[in-house]
Amino acid sequence: MSRNKGSLRRVKAMIIKEFFQIIRDPSSILISLILPLILLFLYGYGVSLDADHIKLGLVLEDTSPEAQSFSESLTNSRYFDVTIKRDRRSFTDDITRGDIRGLVVIPSYFSSFRHRQDNTAPIQVIADGSEPNTANFVQNYVLGAWLIWLQQQSYTEKLEGLPLVQSEPRFWYNEELESRNFLIPGSLALIMTLIGTLLTALVVAREWERGTMEALMSTPVSIVELLIGKLVPYFILGLCSMTMSVIVARLIYGIPYRGHWITLLLVSGVFLVAALALGLLISTLAKNQFVAAQASMVTAFLPAFILSGFIFEITSMPQAIQYLTYLLPARYFVASLQTLFLVGDVREVILPNTLAMLFLGILLFMLTARFTVKRLD
Repeated sequence: MSRNKGSLRRVKAMIIKEFFQIIRDPSSILISLILPLILLFLYGYGVSLDADHIKLGLVLEDTSPEAQSFSESLTNSRYFDVTIKRDRRSFTDDITRGDIRGLVVIPSYFSSFRHRQDNTAPIQVIADGSEPNTANFVQNYVLGAWLIWLQQQSYTEKLEGLPLVQSEPRFWYNEELESRNFLIPGSLALIMTLIGTLLTALVVAREWERGTMEALMSTPVSIVELLIGKLVPYFILGLCSMTMSVIVARLIYGIPYRGHWITLLLVSGVFLVAALALGLLISTLAKNQFVAAQASMVTAFLPAFILSGFIFEITSMPQAIQYLTYLLPARYFVASLQTLFLVGDVREVILPNTLAMLFLGILLFMLTARFTVKRLD
């Protein structure tokens, strides 16, 4: 019993010591509170998958009322910023320089399209293939504009042979189709990956550089007590950082949240254990702040950015890389946050992801305890 009391006193003393160190060292506050705000601003306003106001060139070779009507359907669209000219050759330099991303040609025989037997669109769409995603957007949006205009013509003029199709699309979970609604929750996972890893990696490495870690090694504190004493204060600081980030996402960016707040707290806490344990492992192997920072970027942030499903679909990756993503806690955290924000408490998604993060966190903590030794060599 006395041994347990002694262990609890040592852990409590370690936790108090770490809190005082956080107060005295402003770098921890900068990492946990200021850096998330900067990253949220960059991700919120700098990263977007919405293709609005694409610069488009329109060659209007036909001046018939039909051609004028279709050109107005393009110029009035919120997806395009249209520049109209009469000769397609005048757009050659613009599309080469990247000033426009696509070119739509309305030929001189456009008005005779109603006499065609196959009802194919008599327009030519040329897209800049140097940006494949934007090129696909141009092709699809122009096709959509053509079909809508064709439908309007069929209603107003009752042209025979034209398709009369009226669609009412419905989108679940992200009704506005705003990429920000799933990018911001995903970015929270990346931010917490970087913050959680840096908090423990840099702080412990700094103690090795300053020599204070040697003083701790000379005390009766055990390896497990040392790791718990380091983990708990930065765990609380990480939760404060996560809470602040969620508040910013809700109030400033207007991201909907449909889950329960206790579920979010639980999932975030489990993920922070894994992120902080990874930082402790890095600081144990690299007892230098510069090396620890570089290792945190390479082993935590970059894999989370590329392989977590934040931007790139995991199912589109090679099979070997898909298996590799199972080793990343951020993969499970991204899926959990996007589900909580856009869908709600879906147990079939949240529970397996949380258990996977818990397993990885325990594994990282055990590896850290294995490689941390009370020696000064």
